[in-house]
Amino acid sequence: KFAMVAPDVQIDDGKGTILISSEEGETEANNHRKLSEFGIRNGTRLQADDFLQDYTLLINVLHSEDLEKDVEFEVVGDTPEKVGPKPSEPTSKNITNGSDDGAQPSTSTGNQY
Repeated sequence: KFAMVAPDVQIDDGKGTILISSEEGETEANNHRKLSEFGIRNGTRLQADDFLQDYTLLINVLHSEDLEKDVEFEVVGDTPEKVGPKPSEPTSKNITNGSDDGAQPSTSTGNQY
């Protein structure tokens, strides 16, 4: 639903409980578990990060009895219009000596210590 490529999802409770990991096999045991088994209830907040796309979501879980038949969940709120890697900005700076601070290479012919 959120077009994430390699998400990491954790409960935003300060404990760092990971529900989904982008590392293969790390959280497969969680796939069959219900959210309630992790203590997730109405009002719980989840944080979902997709490092590959530089994309983070904060998800507020709200319980509702008013969903249509065969609908398990509903996304309400702002969803990104375009998801994907951020375009890199063109660099027009001339980088010298591995730095972009304008420093020039030393041309001194004096003794080195």
